[in-house]
Amino acid sequence: MSHTEIPIDSPITRNSRPVPKKPAGKFHRARVWVTVMLMGLFLVTPFIKIGGHPFLMLNFIERKFIILGQIFWPQDTHLLIFLLLIFFVFVILFTVVFGRVWCGWACPQTLFMEMVFRKIEYLIEGNAAQQKRLKQQPWTNEKIIRKTAKHCIFILISLFVSNVVLAYVVSMDQLMAWYANPSVIPAGVFIFIFAFSSIFYLVFTVIREYACTVICPYGRLQGVLINKETIVVAYDKNRGEPRGKLSRDGNSGLGDCVDCTLCVQVCPTGIDIRNGTQLECVHCTACIDACDDVMLKIGKPKGLIRYDSLHGLSGGKKLRIDARIIAYSTVLALLVGAFLYLITSRKNTETTVVRATGQLYQELANGQISNLYNIQVVNKTYDTITVTLQLKDQNGLIIRPERLVIAGQSIAQDVMLIEIPAKDIKQMKTPIEIDVISNDKVIESVSTMFLAPVAKP
Repeated sequence: MSHTEIPIDSPITRNSRPVPKKPAGKFHRARVWVTVMLMGLFLVTPFIKIGGHPFLMLNFIERKFIILGQIFWPQDTHLLIFLLLIFFVFVILFTVVFGRVWCGWACPQTLFMEMVFRKIEYLIEGNAAQQKRLKQQPWTNEKIIRKTAKHCIFILISLFVSNVVLAYVVSMDQLMAWYANPSVIPAGVFIFIFAFSSIFYLVFTVIREYACTVICPYGRLQGVLINKETIVVAYDKNRGEPRGKLSRDGNSGLGDCVDCTLCVQVCPTGIDIRNGTQLECVHCTACIDACDDVMLKIGKPKGLIRYDSLHGLSGGKKLRIDARIIAYSTVLALLVGAFLYLITSRKNTETTVVRATGQLYQELANGQISNLYNIQVVNKTYDTITVTLQLKDQNGLIIRPERLVIAGQSIAQDVMLIEIPAKDIKQMKTPIEIDVISNDKVIESVSTMFLAPVAKP
C-alpha cells in the first residue's frame, strides 16, 4: 500500500485548539455502549423509588439526603463524609492500578463532551475538516443556520440536564408537581435552572477540553499516583521507533510507526501520545482505534498504541501488587468496614438537649430544683412516631413535655422542664441521662448537665 492511501491531515499541536477527527473503532463502540448505560442510569434514577421514596435525593438546601431509599440528615454528616472518603480512595486506588480510565470512560465531562456535544457537531457541521472550513468562512446563510441550530440544541440539552439535576435535589415528584402548577414554583428554582444551564452550556461550548487540561486537578494527580506498573494508554517506542513515512520497500530499517499523525488528529485534547504519558491524556482510546486501523491497512500487528504499563512495554509483567496498592486497599477496606458499622448502628432518631439560654436553675418551695432545657428530636424515618422522656438512674421528674409527636422526615422542638429533689443533689453540676422511649422501648439516651446551688454540708 502506498503512502497516499493513508488519510493525512496537518497534526494538531498544543498551541491550537483541537478539532478532533471523528473517532471510530472497537474501543469507541465500547465507550458508546458504556455511555448509553451511564446516561440511561442518570436519566432513570430520579424515577426509581424504594418503598415509595426516592432511590437517590441530594437536597443540599434543606440538608436532607436520601440514599438507597434511606433518609440522612445533617446529624448523619459523618456518614456522608465516609461515603466521600470511600469514593476518593476508590478513585485513587483505581488510578494507581488503571490510570485515568475514569476520565475516558465514566467522567460526566468526557461523556457529555465526546458522546453528546461533539456528536451533534459532527452531525450539523460535518467532520473535522468541514468544521475548520466552516469556522474560517464568512458569515453566510449556511454558516448562520448551522451555528444557530447547533447552539439552540446545546441550550435545550443544557436546560434538560439542569432539570434532571434538579430532580435529584428536590425529587421527581416535587418537580412534576411544580410543572403541573407553575404558579407555585419558588423563585430559587428559576435561579438554579438558569445558573446551572448557563454553566453547563459554557463548559461544553467554550471551556471544553480546558476543563480536563487546566481546571480539573485530577490530571495533575497522575504524576503522584501512577507508577511503572499502572495501566495507561501508551505508545510502544521499542516497536514504533524510528518512525518514518511508509515507502514501497516496506519501511526497511524503520519502526512500525509511519508518522501518519492520525493518533494526534483524533485526540480531543490535542496531544501526541508518542511523546509519552501526559496529564492531558484522558484515556479516551481514540488514538488506539486510529493506530490499529492504520496497522491493519499496512499489514502490521495492532497494538502499537495500547493499554499497557511502562513496565509491560519494556517486557515485564503488566501489573504487580506493590506496597501502594496494598496500602490503598487496606485504607479502603477499613473505610468500608467503618461505614457499614455506622450504618447498621444508626439510630432512627437524633435527640439534642441544650440548656435554655440565660437560665440557671430555680429553687422551688417544695424542695425541688428545676432546670429548663430546649429539646429537639429528629425523626429519620418516614413514619410518625410518639416518644416520651424519662430520667435514667436519677430521682426526679420530667414535668414537660409529656410526649412528643414527630412526623416522618421532620423535627420536633419543645421546652423541657426537669425537677430533681434538692436532697439528691450533691454537686453544682450533676450529669444526668434522659431516655427517649417509643412503644415502651428505649430507642435512645442523651446526656446533659443539671445545675443546682452549691451542695450544702
